[in-house]
Formats: sequence, C-alpha cells, structure tokens
Amino acid sequence: MDFDPLLKSIKAKDFAPLYLLHGEETYFIDQLEEAIERHALAEHERAFNQTILYGKDTDHLQVVDAARRFPMMAERQLILLREAQDMRGLNDLATYAEKPAPTTVLVISHKHKKLNGNLTLTKAIKKNGVVFEAKGLYDNKVPGWITNYLRDRKYTIRPEAANLLAEFLGTSLGKITNELDKLLLNLAPGTEVTTEIVEEQVGVSKDYNVFELQRAIGHRDVVKATRILNYFRANPKAAPLPMVTGSLYNYFSKVFLLKELHRKRESRQAIMKALGLRFDFFLQDYEQTARNYSEPGMHEVFALLREYDLKSKGVGSNLAGREEHELLKELVWKLMHPQYNAASGSSSTASAGGGTPGVSPPAALK
Repeated sequence: MDFDPLLKSIKAKDFAPLYLLHGEETYFIDQLEEAIERHALAEHERAFNQTILYGKDTDHLQVVDAARRFPMMAERQLILLREAQDMRGLNDLATYAEKPAPTTVLVISHKHKKLNGNLTLTKAIKKNGVVFEAKGLYDNKVPGWITNYLRDRKYTIRPEAANLLAEFLGTSLGKITNELDKLLLNLAPGTEVTTEIVEEQVGVSKDYNVFELQRAIGHRDVVKATRILNYFRANPKAAPLPMVTGSLYNYFSKVFLLKELHRKRESRQAIMKALGLRFDFFLQDYEQTARNYSEPGMHEVFALLREYDLKSKGVGSNLAGREEHELLKELVWKLMHPQYNAASGSSSTASAGGGTPGVSPPAALK
C-alpha cells in the first residue's frame, strides 16, 4: 500500500491487526507509526493497552505473549515492535501472523532495509495485514517533495530554492524535514522561500554549492568553477568528494538521457517528464550541457566520475599524501576538457597522483 492512502486509513481508524513497516526511508516508517500510536488508542487507554518492545531486547515469545492478551476497558490494544531488524528469530512471528488476535494491532517497524518478501512472516502479514515498504526518494523527486511539504504547511518555495535545498540536504527525508521545520520557525505563514532565505537561514550558499558547480562544469564556465572550488577549499565540509561525484553522476546521467531523447525526437513535454523536471529553465540548462559534450565525451565523463569516486574512498589513490581538494580540482579540470584526454590518448583511469601527462590545469584552476 502507498503512503498517502495508508495514512488516510489510519487517521480514519480503519486498522488492520498487523502492520509491517519496512525499508530504507525511516521518515515514512516514523510517520506511520506515530499516526497509529496517536489514533489507535485514546490517551486514557494507553496506560493499560499500549506496549512498546525493542527488537534487540525481546524475542518472538514475548511479542506473541503481549499480542495475545485482551485489552482492558478498550476496543483494542496496541503493540509496537520497534527496531525489528535487530530481533533474532523475527520470522518466528509467522505463526502468530497466520492467526492474529482481532483485538490487537501489532506494528512491526523494520528500519534501514526491507524484509525479505519470501519469508513466511512477510507472506503471512501480506495475507492478514498490511505491508508497507518505505522506499527512498530519487534525487530528482526531492525538490517536488520539499515543495509539497511546505505547501501543506501554507508556505511556498521558488523552484531554484527547492533545488538548492535538495542539493545541500540530500535524499534523507528525516534530515530534510528537520531543516525545513527549523527554517519555518523563523518565517511567517504564507512566506515564499527564496534562495536568499535558504542561504541566510540554512547556511548554504546559493552561489557556491554542488548544484552551481555541476552547472559551471556543464557550461564550461572556468571562472565560475574556480570560484566555487576556492570556496570549497575554504569550507571543506560543504562538498566532500563522494557527495560531489554522486551529484555529478546524477547530473550527467540526465544529460546523457536527454541526448537519447533528442535522437528519438521526443516532445519537450515528454523530455521534461522523463528527466523529472517541472520548469523549462532547468531543461535549458541540461540542453546547453548536452551541446558541450559529444557522445565520446560523455563516456569519458562517466569513466572519470567512477575513477574519482573510487579514489575518494581510498581505492587506487595516494590520498593520504594529497588533500581531497586537489583531487576535486583535478576532476573538475578533466571533466571540463574531456576532448583533451581522448585526443592525447591518455586513459581516464590515469593515476590521480600524476594527473594528465604533460599538461597542467589552466591558471584559473590552479
């Protein structure tokens, strides 16, 4: 079941006897568990009819014993099994799940990874209860999610500000909502969130961030790329290399897809939908980058990103003897000049320690 209809049914007090909430995105699990806890019992019923267990400190017999009890002066009782991923013998709950108590609501919260769908327990809960998989959002869906989150709270946000927040905060919805809630504390209801507000309140620069770096690389804007690199050198926590390579991979993946869609002569609307874009000016950005990179150049880009992602993690790199920023500067230079690597015959898997033989980055990148 999807998140929104499931949350709606919970608020309507249409409860199943069993819930399995599992998956990578803990935000959705927390929201559903909180809604069940709020609506399953009245406040005065909780003392005798709500039990909270933790997987690390319990076993299936304790869970079953609690779930088989009858509610006291209430329509139902609620059993919350939290951190179920740490529970040994979790699958042994399958016997109970085959015939759950009709007056008990048992919620199993299994965070950070999905529970194997072939387990007897999972199959039994699908048959007699509700299974919800909390999937993480793709990068291109985060700006829209931020927009909707703020709209539900009577705020609006400009597209560029939503993208800036998405680039800075990543895809963890728990982290995103925490920052958004702190941001709203200082804003009057109905305020439109701009890049200036994000820069001032959240602490991310609208001019010096990974989003602007990828645009500078794609547009071959050496001056702008240099300014951003200098900012990153002074603020190393603003752009760790693994985060930069991941962001650039997503960006150039969209550029590569755009080139394919252009070859197929897809309509502009179809292209925007395929790329997950809501506004034309974002598409114009990708189109300019696509014009700057040939197909061999795109392959060179992906090879470089893979190489430097590995080096940022200590694979094939003498990073101990060099600053991470030097690797980033070197990567940016090569990404902005992929045709040089191909023309010279040098491999994109050349050692980062030595750089490209016979050539140094331009003065602007030094």
